[in-house]
Amino acid sequence: MQLIYLRQMENIYSTLQKPMIRAIFFALLNPQPNGAGFAGTRSLGFYDLSGYTKLQLYCRGQGHFNGFKVVLRHKGLNDEPNYSFEQYFQAPKDEFALRTLPFSEFKAYYRGKRVNNNETLDISQVTSIGIQMYGGVYQTIKQKGPATLELDWIRAE
Repeated sequence: MQLIYLRQMENIYSTLQKPMIRAIFFALLNPQPNGAGFAGTRSLGFYDLSGYTKLQLYCRGQGHFNGFKVVLRHKGLNDEPNYSFEQYFQAPKDEFALRTLPFSEFKAYYRGKRVNNNETLDISQVTSIGIQMYGGVYQTIKQKGPATLELDWIRAE
């Protein structure tokens, strides 16, 4: 098992609660009429996750919505115009629960839109790990308003 720690980054306010030491991500999404908009955080680094098959998050959501996604990038291709590898999940409402995201189910996206490509995520060279609360521009479900995601831990297994 490898634990992955997230730091405070760009578009989202993150704080640690004491004595529980959990990360809490707060967002107030005010997307465009078509659903374009997000709030997110990411951690840059080098993660060799070969030998692992999935990410696990022990989390809960509170607020007006509970749709989130994990965003991974590899090989140092951490910014545009490069695509990311993403997987959506629903945070459990109010109670902590485990969410499992197999690496094989991460798909390529560019600015929230699914990309057709033959390349798969290279888990031996992950260089960015992030979490986003999405507005839903290319999704059937649109999200807006205040929400939180409380994370007890994230780990590779």
